[in-house]
Amino acid sequence: MAWHKQVTFWLTVLAVVIATAWLLSSVLLPFVAGLALAYFLNPVTTRLEGWGVNRLVASLAAIGLTLLVAIMLMLLVLPIFGSQLAAFIERLPDYIVRLQNMLAGEGGTWLRDFVGDRLPSIQQGLNELVSQGATYMLTLIQGLWTGGQALISVFSLLVITPVVAFYILNDWNHMVDKVDSWLPLHNRDVIRSLARQMDKAIAGFVRGQSMVCLILGSFYAISLTMTGLNFGFVIGFVSGIITFIPYVGSLTGLVLAGGVAIVQFFPDYTMIAIVIGIFIFGQFIEGYILSPKLVGNSVGLHPVWLMFALLAFGYLLGFLGLLLAVPLAAAAGVIVRFAISRYLESPLYTGEEERPPEAGTRTLAAPQPRRIQAP
Repeated sequence: MAWHKQVTFWLTVLAVVIATAWLLSSVLLPFVAGLALAYFLNPVTTRLEGWGVNRLVASLAAIGLTLLVAIMLMLLVLPIFGSQLAAFIERLPDYIVRLQNMLAGEGGTWLRDFVGDRLPSIQQGLNELVSQGATYMLTLIQGLWTGGQALISVFSLLVITPVVAFYILNDWNHMVDKVDSWLPLHNRDVIRSLARQMDKAIAGFVRGQSMVCLILGSFYAISLTMTGLNFGFVIGFVSGIITFIPYVGSLTGLVLAGGVAIVQFFPDYTMIAIVIGIFIFGQFIEGYILSPKLVGNSVGLHPVWLMFALLAFGYLLGFLGLLLAVPLAAAAGVIVRFAISRYLESPLYTGEEERPPEAGTRTLAAPQPRRIQAP
């Protein structure tokens, strides 16, 4: 098959997959979440199977333990998180007004002396910025919720996802072997190599970054709570969870915690510095300890490319798109690097034309078996 026919075929398959995901986005979320859970737990199940445990039993054990941990975390964390989140949303406008008054209002004499007559325009700009930011956040949450209707109900996500994950996890090896048997014979080795690179990139980011988010979320939540910061638990937990978006998690937590600390502790500069120092220290341990150890440098996901993928897929498919953004971005990165490497080796880049063999040139034929004559 000519290369242009192969490109046409795979582009057609990609278009069909994208169209199917867009049309069925309202029902795909539990199944995609189940596939992601199975992919996440497959190394544990494979390890148990290597110890002599039956695959079925190992799958049940992995799913059951995961559900048990999730239920315990929900029972312990969800009540505190929910109450603080509701109180934080309720008091957020008051915090913004008080912070604005401290910076540019009657309490901000230092700012008035610094900017002079430009203070009213700055104050108006702050008002517009706050209102636009609040409108954007509400629109984003509404969009995610609308896209989140893909789960049909919370019941489907909590019940269907573990069932789907169990069946996929139990049949994982058979599914991989079956898909491998469908690969084109002439390109099988290349596709296998690309698949291994994709698996390395996705596993390195998803599994490693999940541990980074969990560790940082716990550190921020506990540290801010110990300082006595209002809503410190919810601010720290959310900041840690969204750390997988480069720089967004730490900056979001720093702005929220810093603003609350200024309103709550001012003029106690020591407590404000401690709150800010928590995020600086968290960013340090993330960049120099956690990410190099847990994620590694072989993922190959540029921060700009990752943020674009999250925004694009989140806009198109809602919450389902957020689940698909990271693995698809990693897979696309592998394919793009492979395409660039092939381009650099092709005549399109080198400028050399492939010349057919000249007439009269002898080619080596396959050796023929010698005939042994009977005596």
